Amino acid sequence: MKKEKVQERIIRVASDLFYRQGFNSTGINQIIAEADIAIGSLYNHFSSKNDLLQAYLIKQEAEWFRGFEEHSAAISDPGEKILSLIGYRKKLQQSSKFAGCHFIKIVAEVGDSSPAVSGFARQHKEKQKEMIRTMVNVYAESKNDIDSDMMAEQIFLLIEGAVVTSTINKNTDSFGQIQKMIKAQLS
Repeated sequence: MKKEKVQERIIRVASDLFYRQGFNSTGINQIIAEADIAIGSLYNHFSSKNDLLQAYLIKQEAEWFRGFEEHSAAISDPGEKILSLIGYRKKLQQSSKFAGCHFIKIVAEVGDSSPAVSGFARQHKEKQKEMIRTMVNVYAESKNDIDSDMMAEQIFLLIEGAVVTSTINKNTDSFGQIQKMIKAQLS
């Protein structure tokens, strides 16, 4: 296994802390201590905590899309591919012990105080929606009378709602419910 670079370690440690305890509750000194680096090392790579936050969001987005691609790579049926997104989001919730979506959490925490962060999160959700729209368009090629934009919007909102409900209830029941709803839409 190759040795982790200092910058990668800083991002990994900061990402874990930002997600687990929140951006505002995570101090630079804690990141330095847990990454086991000197303060100068942190500032050699990141000029501020906000720069580190930006790196965290970029990392989470890349991991999210790569993770879905790996999760659904073996699925060729367009309808099954759409349904696999529900399974992927359910898996993310379970593996995080129902901690929720990184992007929803950070926007809830920093809100409009950081237009760059809220803009990045909004853009991330738009990319997710565009991915769903692309999958729905492939599915709709073999069907008549499907409003693929409306269907993509509904699937996106159902999944986002299931993630929030799952975070609040600390279970995956909402994913089973939306799976039935989306299957009905696809039939």
